[in-house]
Amino acid sequence: MLSMKDKVIAISGIGGPETEPLGNGQQIARLFARQGGIIEGSDLNEAAGRLTCSQIEAEGGTCHLSLCDATDETQVNNWIDEIISRHGKIDVLVNNVGQSERMSPEDVEQSAWQQQFALNLDSAVMASKAAIPHMKANGGGAIVNISSIAGIRHLGKPQIAYNAAKAAMIQYSRSSAILLAKDKIRMNCVLPGLMFTPMVERMAQKYAGGDYDGFVKMRHNQSPSGAMGLAQDVANAVVFLASDEARYITGTELLVDAGVTATIAI
Repeated sequence: MLSMKDKVIAISGIGGPETEPLGNGQQIARLFARQGGIIEGSDLNEAAGRLTCSQIEAEGGTCHLSLCDATDETQVNNWIDEIISRHGKIDVLVNNVGQSERMSPEDVEQSAWQQQFALNLDSAVMASKAAIPHMKANGGGAIVNISSIAGIRHLGKPQIAYNAAKAAMIQYSRSSAILLAKDKIRMNCVLPGLMFTPMVERMAQKYAGGDYDGFVKMRHNQSPSGAMGLAQDVANAVVFLASDEARYITGTELLVDAGVTATIAI
């Protein structure tokens, strides 16, 4: 089940810390490797990316890191070209990078708005554009985009550009999936909810005045399960959607949120 043996898996933003909480991209890469995948990861942070690769290699897996700014089309194209040069194919693309910034309707600043779309939407569009021709030539493939439940509901934080970009990611994925279906390329979204990742510390600085412990407690309490999810939960969903077992699933979203979006309020 969920075998990725000999499949080439391209993942953006694989870097992460050495200790818990781990990052989404980090755990996604590790799980694909455990399932037999050949990991071709990118990250802007060399030390964080190499740490993930070392973790994979320590478990007997294969990982190659490319330094890449996911918002720079030239660098993204070079990353994909290098993968093709090494392996001749890409079986799975996971567009994982993203980050929220404070922004309310009355204080929108154009460059900050554009930067949020570049990171949270355009990065996936550019990587997909580069990878799709190679997937077509190889007879198909799977693309999994990491959106967010922030794309379908307000989460109580002033982050309208992030919310809008993640919402656009969902519709981009749906529409693209239909256009690519004839080429046997599937595209789906994973929508993480309140996850306990390294990003929480940064969000505590932006939205809770630096009160990390208080912010963590609040997010745990907001979940119907009484606890935030972990990066491993996101990884499980991504690997499933990329697997052959999900061969008839495309153009849809998988919520990983312990039911947050099914509640009345957050």
